[in-house]
Amino acid sequence: MPWYPSPDWQPLTAGTGQATGGVWRTPDGEVVKRLVPGVQNPRHHAYWERQALVAESGVVAGTPGLRAPACLDVERDADGITLRMAYTPPAEWAPEALAGALGRFARCSLAEPGWGARDVLRDRLGTVERRGGWASLDRAGLASPAIDELWRLRDRALAVLDDLPRVPTHGDAHPMNLLGRAGDDVVAIDWEQFGLGPLGFDLGYLALAVEVPLDALVDAHGGDAAAVRRGAVLTAAYTVVSRAAWSLTQTHPGDHVRRMLDLSAVVEEAAGWSGPIG
Repeated sequence: MPWYPSPDWQPLTAGTGQATGGVWRTPDGEVVKRLVPGVQNPRHHAYWERQALVAESGVVAGTPGLRAPACLDVERDADGITLRMAYTPPAEWAPEALAGALGRFARCSLAEPGWGARDVLRDRLGTVERRGGWASLDRAGLASPAIDELWRLRDRALAVLDDLPRVPTHGDAHPMNLLGRAGDDVVAIDWEQFGLGPLGFDLGYLALAVEVPLDALVDAHGGDAAAVRRGAVLTAAYTVVSRAAWSLTQTHPGDHVRRMLDLSAVVEEAAGWSGPIG
């Protein structure tokens, strides 16, 4: 029998991963997320079962800095997975406080599960390459020497990230996912891309979504500042340029191009980490 949400569940807008079939809040305050089959590779960033596996395993149920909401139930059927979680009330967080929480999470010790995401940026750049790279920026007159250098030396940049310490990563550290509060720790939702990744990866994603200088975020994150900055800069630069290039192919491009221009200094810095311009 096909699965359907209960008619008395309230649809929520949070939770828009590739494998998400819908998110609802029940009258008794639970959050129900429906996962539908998709990517089957357990190491791919969009592996469809990962959110359920994170919840079932409890791997990030009590980690410092960042933790998942309490898992109430995981039900599997022929058509997908129904995940029930405690509701996470939204809390106010300053960007620097979020950076500090990400730093504490990155410094905790976790064994890498066999289904944890790996090579998220490498996979994403592979998809970009198959779709023609960043050619839309050239057509729009938005390319620059730094952007050209980033694309040309992307394999070298990925090798730099490979050399950084591998640490626990949420994988999509946008403030909309860094939602709740448990004391000084953040209760985060949407763990679709959880795994071990390069130091600074989560901070790079955060830097794309907040209006705070990268220096302040790196300071708040703590740890090896040079390594954290290197990971954050490369992650942010390749992600923001890829998003801008993609947005130019869409009917409603949003503000990705503006954000790329706002972060031009980060793009320039990333080109320097990848190799000399010229």
